[in-house]
Amino acid sequence: MAAGAGARPAPRWQRALGEPLSAAQLRRLEEHRYSAAGVSVLEPPLQLYWTWLLRWVPLWVAPNSITLLGLVITLLTTLVLIAYGPTATEEAPHWTYLLCALGLFIYQSLDAIDGKQARRTNSCSPLGELFDHGCDSLSTVLMAVGASVAVRLGTHPDWLFFCSFIGMFLFYCAHWQTYVSGVLRFGKVDVTEIQVALIIVFVLSTFGGATMWDYTFS
Repeated sequence: MAAGAGARPAPRWQRALGEPLSAAQLRRLEEHRYSAAGVSVLEPPLQLYWTWLLRWVPLWVAPNSITLLGLVITLLTTLVLIAYGPTATEEAPHWTYLLCALGLFIYQSLDAIDGKQARRTNSCSPLGELFDHGCDSLSTVLMAVGASVAVRLGTHPDWLFFCSFIGMFLFYCAHWQTYVSGVLRFGKVDVTEIQVALIIVFVLSTFGGATMWDYTFS
């Protein structure tokens, strides 16, 4: 290096690793406040169960650990199903479908009480919400893939792509709307109803035989 020459600036990727969020983004993150509107059809009765379940959670349990546990359970149960049906055309053992149904139910329960635990322990934060929704985005992919394997949607590749894509696209649109409006809005039929429907799909898949997709289009 020539004498007096200044140090070469670090590459952009290296600066991004060292400072993933700018000062302005950090300031907006601190100013963010969670706001939601709307109640889906199944949420009121399930709220009774979620409130009861929260009573069994010790105060020392961190809300983010509840979120992460739900994601890990969904990941493990889905991977077991994928291992028996890697191309979404095979009929997996019946217990794998029940395992996925149970895993999704546990995930739904934990995802519903992590925010309650945060408010209960006075540990709400924008970063916690970001972590929660980040785990939700991953679980959306896992649920779409798991359901596709359960109904052996690999026999119809075009529909496999469409059903997988539309679930992720709607998740993105919901959070884009939240980013623009500042309010997360729930419809009468929303994520809770979709999760319950997928649990039913997993349970029905235990009966085996022809794919439910074939029953639909035969």
